[in-house]
Amino acid sequence: MLLVPSAWAQPASARGGVTPQDVRDAMDKAVRYLKSQQKPDGSWPEYNEYEAGVTSLVTLALLEAGVPKDDPVIRKAMGSLRNARPDKTYALSLHTMVLCAVDPQADLQLIKSNAARLEGFQLTGGERTGLWSYGDLRGMNTGGDNSNSQFALLALDEAAEHGATVSEQTWRRANLRWSTMQNASGSWGYLPNYPGTGSMTCAGITSMIITSKRLERGDAVIQGDNVDCCVPPQAESSVDKAFDWLARNMTMRTNPSEGGSGGNNLLYYMYGIERVGRLSGRRFIGTHDWYREGAELLISWQDSLDGTWRGTGVVEQGNPLISTSFALLFLAKGRRPVLVSKLRYTANQDWNPHRHDLHNLNRHVESLWDQKMTWQVIDFGSVKTVEDLMQTPVLWISGKQGFQIEPRHEKLLKDYIEAGGFIFAEAGCGGSKFDRDFRAMLKRILPESEFRLLPPDHPVWFAEQPVDAEYAVPLWGLDACCRTSVVYTPKDLSCYWELYSSRSFLEDQNISPKVRDQVKTANAMGANVLAYATGRQLKDKLERVELVTEAGVSDAIDRNVLKIAKIQHLGGSDDAPAALANMLRVAGDQLDFRFSVDKPMVTLSDDSHERYPIMFMHGRRDFGFNSTQREHLKEYLDRGGFLFADSICASPQFTAAFRREMAAIFPETKLEVLPIDHLLLSKEFGGFDITKVTLNDPQTRDGDKAGLKSIRRETSPTLEGLFIDGRLAVVFSPYDLSCAMESGNSLQCEGYTKDDAARIATNILLFAMQQ
Repeated sequence: MLLVPSAWAQPASARGGVTPQDVRDAMDKAVRYLKSQQKPDGSWPEYNEYEAGVTSLVTLALLEAGVPKDDPVIRKAMGSLRNARPDKTYALSLHTMVLCAVDPQADLQLIKSNAARLEGFQLTGGERTGLWSYGDLRGMNTGGDNSNSQFALLALDEAAEHGATVSEQTWRRANLRWSTMQNASGSWGYLPNYPGTGSMTCAGITSMIITSKRLERGDAVIQGDNVDCCVPPQAESSVDKAFDWLARNMTMRTNPSEGGSGGNNLLYYMYGIERVGRLSGRRFIGTHDWYREGAELLISWQDSLDGTWRGTGVVEQGNPLISTSFALLFLAKGRRPVLVSKLRYTANQDWNPHRHDLHNLNRHVESLWDQKMTWQVIDFGSVKTVEDLMQTPVLWISGKQGFQIEPRHEKLLKDYIEAGGFIFAEAGCGGSKFDRDFRAMLKRILPESEFRLLPPDHPVWFAEQPVDAEYAVPLWGLDACCRTSVVYTPKDLSCYWELYSSRSFLEDQNISPKVRDQVKTANAMGANVLAYATGRQLKDKLERVELVTEAGVSDAIDRNVLKIAKIQHLGGSDDAPAALANMLRVAGDQLDFRFSVDKPMVTLSDDSHERYPIMFMHGRRDFGFNSTQREHLKEYLDRGGFLFADSICASPQFTAAFRREMAAIFPETKLEVLPIDHLLLSKEFGGFDITKVTLNDPQTRDGDKAGLKSIRRETSPTLEGLFIDGRLAVVFSPYDLSCAMESGNSLQCEGYTKDDAARIATNILLFAMQQ
């Protein structure tokens, strides 16, 4: 009987839900433990006959947890590993993966040597042809199991990625063996005809994904100097059947088994779940958010004193180095931030014409940003709220046969854009019907926004890499919420990402130079759009997204609810429509006060503004008030009203116009920068200490081939105030607050980071309430 901690049986809600900080703290404890166990020679205690096995596993776990490659512990470990010559499949595979993770160019000859040895370990005869056993059994043609085999394939895949040559026959033998060993239920067992288990089914999925990728022609085919982007989709029945089995049997409490003898190797199984979820882009397996559930379990189960985990079964119970490494790999690799998600909006494969496109593009952007990231699939049928879509910063939509979605889904896409989301789309394979439907949908959901060809000076053409104009495809854009929020091409892009199957593709002299240049250009365009859309700032995978709704916080008669009006003008008065509501939510949470998130627009042409004690305005273009509006605003402020304003993305035009209007209305006083010791910058009124904040400062491009860059610098906030009879009546930020509160971080937007924008806005609102 397997005993599990009682916390495992509790739903996440009962424990408050795991947070990113919980995971970081758990990982830090585990890292400290693993580092403390390193021997003076750089290794960790090994099993007999498995040279470098444990050391390789621990080093991999530390690297994935964020320990730098130049950390003394890693340097010592690599000194030990470079002198090791493991001869067992597990150890040799892990050894190869570490070499690929640290400095693959420097260690390329050793990686190639390891790959050749692993190929030699594969069984080439007998009933288990295509599998690997614990070591070199050449000539014996006996043994072979699925666990050793998946590790060998993981290592060979990494080695091939970095330039090692792996024969097609090696992949083919493995693919055939795995496909024939699958049980009728969709599962795999440890050996052929064994009852299926969760860990071995994950091994089967991983092995089929790897070998199929290496063998298949792909969803795009090179034909000399041309590329066929319209290859019919290939079936993935074995992988789909296996995921169906996992969905039916999914649990994080035990390693599920068809034979009733499961339960062992729980952490090994969790490491497998992380791998198949990441490789397939699945945030959910069935209805299970596998990473959140696994993180909940591990946080509750970690030894609070030494930071270790002990799993189930002999090895995981007896060796905390192994069990802690598996747990750390799950937490570290599974929490990689999401860069982009593919929208599944139809039952057929039209949404997914190129199955490996985002996987390959993600890998390309990882190399540019030197950051581990992931991609995922979002099933529109499972999306209930815009918060579900906001789990991804960029939504990729592709198709050919049309884009007919339900009205509620159109509303979700509109809300997603207005909440700061970004849509990147293509009409693939000459999809004129998709092109027509997509444009019509945009016109319905954002009728006031112009859909236009993006000019050469738009950052999507250079944010990350230069684009070869000869092979560039046209990009259309739609501006909403401070920036271009939709980028679309009626030509193929994902087709060329599909071809980028390894980092060595662009150097492969067997491929047409024209095709290589087309792929390089498509990669650059994808990277540019993603850099522009995200500002290279991604949120933690466990960070919950909470958006204010139109209903806001109110009761039947709006008792004790503060409403704030927004001033309407011609300079972009509602260019960031969600910014004020997001500011109010943060301020309300900080003070436990009830704000209404309605945003009544006032023109200052009548007396409708007088019922609001606080008014807000922002913009990014020139504007001007007429004499009546100026008179009404002066009366409002003289009688005790308060005005809070900011310049979207530090717009020079809006800033000059705002200062001009304040000078015209109050000629005897002027806006002045608030001193660092002003109470508004302190915690005095229940807010934050904002005397030090971080400002995003876009940099001028260094030549036509340079990417778009920004630096972040710590500074004190620049807030200008206008005093009336000693009372602070107007606060203006010439640096952006609104765009940060709505769309997050932007490479082009000069202003405060999202967190600091929220703190500044909160302090201003709380200060205004005291006046």
